[in-house]
Amino acid sequence: MFDRDAINRLRTIFAKVCADFEAQLIEMDGEDDHVHLLVEYPPKVAVSNLVNSLKGVSSRLLRKERPDIQKRYWKGALWSPSYFASSCGGAPISIVRQYIEQQQTPH
Repeated sequence: MFDRDAINRLRTIFAKVCADFEAQLIEMDGEDDHVHLLVEYPPKVAVSNLVNSLKGVSSRLLRKERPDIQKRYWKGALWSPSYFASSCGGAPISIVRQYIEQQQTPH
């Protein structure tokens, strides 16, 4: 579903959405069917609101910019309704970043 160009475009979109939430996209990568983001966000931000915005904005923009991806949407949507979020306050950020960097980005 995602090629390298789509992953790069998503990275830009996600960084902008994070900035709107006074958050910072630290690392992002993905594979052909999912993405991983490492985000530093202030305590006042509800993770669910951030995730919903990341999904909604990226879906709208990719739908416009990459109509070829639409045919691969899941039940008419770019993202499934689920997501996994975890805090990593105790884990060294370098380990989390390394995990995300090791995703097999499509060619």
